[in-house]
Amino acid sequence: MAKTENIDSPRTPIEVKLESSWKKVLSGEFQKPYFIELVTKLKQEKEEGNTFYPPGPKIFEAFAKTPFKAVKIIVLGQDPYHNPGEAMGLSFSVPKEVRVPPSLRNIYKEMAEDIGFEAPGHGDLSDWAEQGVFLLNTILTVRHKTPKSHQKFGWNFFTDCVIQTLSQKREGLVFMLWGNSAKAKAELIDESKHLILKAAHPSPLARGAYFGSKHFSKANEYLKANGQTEIDWTIKG
Repeated sequence: MAKTENIDSPRTPIEVKLESSWKKVLSGEFQKPYFIELVTKLKQEKEEGNTFYPPGPKIFEAFAKTPFKAVKIIVLGQDPYHNPGEAMGLSFSVPKEVRVPPSLRNIYKEMAEDIGFEAPGHGDLSDWAEQGVFLLNTILTVRHKTPKSHQKFGWNFFTDCVIQTLSQKREGLVFMLWGNSAKAKAELIDESKHLILKAAHPSPLARGAYFGSKHFSKANEYLKANGQTEIDWTIKG
């Protein structure tokens, strides 16, 4: 696990921990009014007795698992899973003891067709994150059993900044944008420096439109062509 540091601010009402390299490139965000308001709303959720996910220490788990300079691929999700025990701070990922969600099952099916992937018996994608697959949700928290409940908290300002910072300060990244909300983020990315892959969302609600996108093989082909180590998509059991 990469080193994490506190975001020190007398105006910030809850403790925010961020991996050191991310803290450096995003330092200006934590004093902005929208971020102060965002963490105030999270504190109010707690004070009002509302449960939200993931647990506080896991909100920035994607940043902890994948330091800024280690990012190779960005997989953009929407908001965290909203049932108890599911959200772990990595988009589409769940802890090993939790049943694999339908969207992730479809991702596994697509990978089997694309690269001969053998699905493990769980949905923990930490192995990817530790290789440079940045599993980012556009919204980092959600209230218990209430999808999109934190959509207007201001997380979009923060994650848009994250996407833009990656686009501006890095080169040769792969952005996997699944579903309309993720595709809309393409305007934040410099396509002359990076590969943007778009597809339908892997949710069953998309009625199979996601299948056949072949993003996993395309991503590795791009990394190899740009002199980078490919991702080993195998997930240990």
